[in-house]
Amino acid sequence: MYFLTDDERKMFLKKMLPKARRLDIDEELRGWNWHQAPLEPVYEERLAVYEVSSGYCPTSRDLYLRRVLKNKLKPNFFMISGRVFHQIIVDVMENAKKQIYYHGTYAPEKLMAALRQPIAIKWPDDLNLLSAEQSQDIKTKGNFLRDYEQSRIAARIGEILTQQPYIGADSLAHLAIPLVCENKLDGRFLGLSQYLSADALILSEPMIIDLKFGAPQKFHRLSTTGYALAMEALYEVPVNLGCIVYGEFRNGRLIVTKDMHLIDDELRQWFIESRDSKMRMICEEIDPGIPEGCYEYCPGYEFCHQ
Repeated sequence: MYFLTDDERKMFLKKMLPKARRLDIDEELRGWNWHQAPLEPVYEERLAVYEVSSGYCPTSRDLYLRRVLKNKLKPNFFMISGRVFHQIIVDVMENAKKQIYYHGTYAPEKLMAALRQPIAIKWPDDLNLLSAEQSQDIKTKGNFLRDYEQSRIAARIGEILTQQPYIGADSLAHLAIPLVCENKLDGRFLGLSQYLSADALILSEPMIIDLKFGAPQKFHRLSTTGYALAMEALYEVPVNLGCIVYGEFRNGRLIVTKDMHLIDDELRQWFIESRDSKMRMICEEIDPGIPEGCYEYCPGYEFCHQ
């Protein structure tokens, strides 16, 4: 799902990349200026990027319930399925790299056979929180996703092997899977968690990738913005590109769309304002109130409407 199609690659190379390289970002909003306003955190509380970026609850009372009142919120179907599907993709990518390094490139028939062998999926205990029908739905879609990803990676590796007869294992792994999954970042410079984990990072031109299974939302871009700021704070290199990968299962098919975007001043300012307001809510224990029109599958619904 992370790999760009031919049309997406053309869009990336001819439109997004040139714009990103010309992007004029206010120096105050670059992550490497974490030691001064407006990036310097006012409070000591540490937040995860998903806590800052989430906008499913209009008043952020779900965060108040969890961080201030210490309520244990049960994950809903969408949260559990999203975590399962994300982990499957990570496992497929890691398995492919392991097989490349284990078999090398001198016995391609063994490598290709290993790549096509379905990996075992480790189903989490959280599935027990769901109905039997919901649990089976996730397993069916998870198996489909695994097979889809493994076939795509095997095809990419097979194509590279036909084009590069002298390629070694390390080069093959990099060309076939040119990204890092679960890229770990220390966000403490920005008042964020020490254990941030970006879904994926494309190495050739720093682009933060975030994976979503669900309807697109404007606030989803705050996730890539948060990770970009953290990368800039750590490595002092500009990160101007983000991409939200949306997966949807429809009529027995997996539909994948991508929202490639510039991480501009507006997104950076939005992220900082969200971080500051949520930190204040937690540190000063301010109840933001119950929003109008709660959705019933919200993890905090039972606490707000008991």
